Amino acid sequence: MLLLDATHTSHTLAQTGIQRVCRSLSAELERRGAAAAVCFDPFLQGWRPLGAGELVRLRDRHGASGRSRGTRWPLHRRVVGHVRRLTGRPPALPRAHGAIFPELFSARVGARVAELKHLIDGPCVALFHDAIGLKLPELTPPGTVARLPAYLRELLQFDGVAAVSEDSATSLRDFWRWLGVANAPPVQAIPLGLDPLPAGEPAEEPRSGPRILCVSTIEGRKNHRALLDAAETLWNEGLLFELELIGLARPDTAATALARIRELQAAGRPLLYHGTVAASALQAAYRRCSFTVYPSLAEGFGLPVLESLQHGRPCVCSGRGALGESTRGGGCLVVEQVDAPGLAHALRRLLTQPEELAALARVGRQRRFRGWHEYADDLLVWQQSLARR
Repeated sequence: MLLLDATHTSHTLAQTGIQRVCRSLSAELERRGAAAAVCFDPFLQGWRPLGAGELVRLRDRHGASGRSRGTRWPLHRRVVGHVRRLTGRPPALPRAHGAIFPELFSARVGARVAELKHLIDGPCVALFHDAIGLKLPELTPPGTVARLPAYLRELLQFDGVAAVSEDSATSLRDFWRWLGVANAPPVQAIPLGLDPLPAGEPAEEPRSGPRILCVSTIEGRKNHRALLDAAETLWNEGLLFELELIGLARPDTAATALARIRELQAAGRPLLYHGTVAASALQAAYRRCSFTVYPSLAEGFGLPVLESLQHGRPCVCSGRGALGESTRGGGCLVVEQVDAPGLAHALRRLLTQPEELAALARVGRQRRFRGWHEYADDLLVWQQSLARR
């Protein structure tokens, strides 16, 4: 049995990248009977198994995302936590031979990792998503930028770190090397998995004209402003298409993009913005679109690129860093410069050259995509090879 830290995901409605990874990995390990989800309870001031309501939230992989990534601790959980702390009766954790931390954990959790390690017999591993906040601080929420240096140091207390891409693994090793760390834990790149497509999913839904889909959190580094400027350029040229945006808006870095969305909609442009949607609506959006665009400047992995290809929809995106790892198998139109002119050029090509669009779609459909069962296999085999530090 393993313990899986779901402190954040079990207390949020958000369905953005890290929460989706945590929920998908938890579901796969639970299916195998291989893990028990736990959290650090700040009111108990200790680790405990998840309660029934927290498990429901952790297992919700298909509902609409919340309006923020913030957590919510119900009043009864706060009261129970305080009472158990004051009476010295914390709930027991199941006996475990290892632990997995799939989230970008908080400083409060990071300070109590050693406590959980003391309660288990085997290796403790963390998933590492990215250090983009250090590379692009001006486009990253200030809280994330401030948290990252300490978080990267806290990862040193694990027996191993599973990075979601080679690019992320390199970033972490480079940071530790810069710190002068002499005995860092091993870092292994293990690419994430994808959920299977729903059984019997239609290849395509009817649509009246071309539609371009962008699935992405709206924040600075996701580069929506450049995409919106590119779309306006093409609309001004007379090209007919709809642009559909799906994703949670981060209020601290999304203001410019949200203002541009309102401006274009007020001008009558065929621009759709839904915010967050349930999984069924997201699947339908992939089926409706002609192709997708992912204008992000940097990613730790970039699930929407592979999900687009999985649906047989080509994706316009950067070929650098972790995104380049996803584009190697084909099906994407790679943009060298992810600015408004570069994006406009790529979108124009696929809107006006149906043969190129069809060729990319054929290549994408021929690709094989890893599932979460394969990811879990690789993660568990690697974890079992680690020694306690």
